[in-house]
Amino acid sequence: MTTTEPAAERPPPAPVCYRHPKRETHVRCTRCDRYMCPDCMRDAAVGHQCVECVREGNKAVRPARTVAGGRVSATPLVTVVLIGLNVAAYLAELVRPGLVDRFDSLGIGLVRADEKYFVYGGGSVPGYQLAGIAHGEWYRLITSTFLHSLPTQSAFGILHIVLNMWWLWRLGPAVEEVLGRLRFVLLYLLSGLGGSVLLYLVAPTTGAVGASGAIFGLAAAYFVTSRRLNRPLDESGRIMVLFVVWMVVSAAFTSWQGHLGGLLAGGLLAVAYAYAPRQQRTAIQAVATAGMLTLLAMLVVLKTSQLTA
Repeated sequence: MTTTEPAAERPPPAPVCYRHPKRETHVRCTRCDRYMCPDCMRDAAVGHQCVECVREGNKAVRPARTVAGGRVSATPLVTVVLIGLNVAAYLAELVRPGLVDRFDSLGIGLVRADEKYFVYGGGSVPGYQLAGIAHGEWYRLITSTFLHSLPTQSAFGILHIVLNMWWLWRLGPAVEEVLGRLRFVLLYLLSGLGGSVLLYLVAPTTGAVGASGAIFGLAAAYFVTSRRLNRPLDESGRIMVLFVVWMVVSAAFTSWQGHLGGLLAGGLLAVAYAYAPRQQRTAIQAVATAGMLTLLAMLVVLKTSQLTA
């Protein structure tokens, strides 16, 4: 008689990572309880979680917002892009100086067939056509804010763009950090537009260029946001005093209208952006932006109807 011994029991297979079946592991996700290898685990408040659970958890986390409602970002991307656009436009001017007369803030003037622009003195002149913002070239209100005086056109020379870009880099990151990128872009463009509109209202035969209106708007926004965040008054106060002095001094040889218009538009928008109640913040900011744009457009239309009557 023969006897048989029971077969030895095989040990259960070792658990493996749910993403890498060839890797043995004994660590489980504290959220979904799946096994995961070291490459798939992420530190959590308690234990570890897998990459899918971390991704799902991040979807439920609301991104941090500034006091103005913008997303928190440490990279001043918009400021860098704006500086790049201004520098690129200036290089294009150096190659083709005629771009200045073609895209400055001239409200009403005369142009010849060779695209030479002249101040409009009234009446019709043989061989010339009426040109400027009053005659359909509304784009000048914005394009002029990205152009600067050429060395052969102004006593400033290259200092015009150098000073404006220095101030843009000095003020831009601080304002962009508080407002967020979208609000920062809107404030910059509407400040520049506000400067062009005030110049159009007061001196429509003047063809000015420069980002000064937008820079003055950023200065006002810097002061407003500093007050909103209770920053020390010394720094923001010195900047505002410097800009007011510059506005008075520059009245003799630059466009003070553009500076003042940008300061007013930027300051009003900054107040709406920074002090809007959190519950109705987005709606109030949208209404303020649309209201500023509508107001500036109406002023342009009214001035245009007066000049072309």
